[in-house]
Amino acid sequence: MPDAQVLGVVERGPEGPELTYVNAHVPVTPDLLEATGAVPPTHVLRFAAPCAESKCTHFEAGKCQLAVRIADGLSPRVDKLPPCAIRRTCRWYVQEGAAACHRCPQVVTRMQEADPRMLEIAGLAHRDRVPG
Repeated sequence: MPDAQVLGVVERGPEGPELTYVNAHVPVTPDLLEATGAVPPTHVLRFAAPCAESKCTHFEAGKCQLAVRIADGLSPRVDKLPPCAIRRTCRWYVQEGAAACHRCPQVVTRMQEADPRMLEIAGLAHRDRVPG
């Protein structure tokens, strides 16, 4: 995606996948993507890009419905706002405020084993399997 950057590195925490934020602008480049080797980049990195609005399947009624489902459906993972390089332009933060930030560290692009609730929040509950 144009203007994509690395938001953080996915680590395995006691409660499942967890994001460790990269609190700097790190653009996504071919060299960066190749640096993950045989591991797909989306398994170890989480990316951010400007909201695509109506071009995105999660965008409806002028809002990111993924952000709504995350804020409403996930329990907070942190008590304070995590360090974040994109907060001032983040669609989730602008739309859902701190509630999105408190849940953001548990949101990863690819999950090896996603529970049914997480699949529902991601909009994948109707699919047979998680892609990737």
